[in-house]
Amino acid sequence: MNFKAVVFDLDGTLLDTLDDLADSMNSVLEAKNYPTHAVEKYKYFVGDGMRTLVQRTLPEGKRDDANVESGLSALRDEYANRWNNKTRPYEGITEILKGLADKGMRISVLSNKADHFSKLMVSKFFPDCHFELVFGERQGVPQKPDPSGAVEIAETLGILPNECLYLGDTGVDMKTAVSAGMYPVGVLWGFRKAEELVESGAKMLIADPVTILDLL
Repeated sequence: MNFKAVVFDLDGTLLDTLDDLADSMNSVLEAKNYPTHAVEKYKYFVGDGMRTLVQRTLPEGKRDDANVESGLSALRDEYANRWNNKTRPYEGITEILKGLADKGMRISVLSNKADHFSKLMVSKFFPDCHFELVFGERQGVPQKPDPSGAVEIAETLGILPNECLYLGDTGVDMKTAVSAGMYPVGVLWGFRKAEELVESGAKMLIADPVTILDLL
């Protein structure tokens, strides 16, 4: 395989963010006197941006536009105070990022997390790693699984999409990679199961980050 770049998803791929996301959203729900959810359930609530997270966690019948907007604003405030309480890179991630750099690979991030948080977290947790591009949710750019962000990364780097390895932990990531013409690799240490990744187009599944270096 002759790849020139690796595009990473963020939550569930580079960083284990689940506890901080769950704590933030549950705090919002508690403040509204709504039922909260177990942390494990958030594996299926997250992945499509904060607005969708709010919609999925609010009680049925309470998902009107006004309530979603209110919850979204509150979630942003809560997460701004909690985003690095429990979040950590997955084991082996920092080492493989250094290994990719040693191989001359160009690395970037494409996330459905808000662009500000995406850049902040990459800067915080990977200060010694050079990501050429870090794209989160941006106004005017469709979210994943729309391939626009992935295609933009390839174009900005001046390489073809099929020269990019794309790593993610959800079906959304695999669909994004397929639509963009990148090579989709599903990671098994994240939030979703192998079946979802395969059904969404993963050409390979890996259970250990070091496998990325073996692919290259």
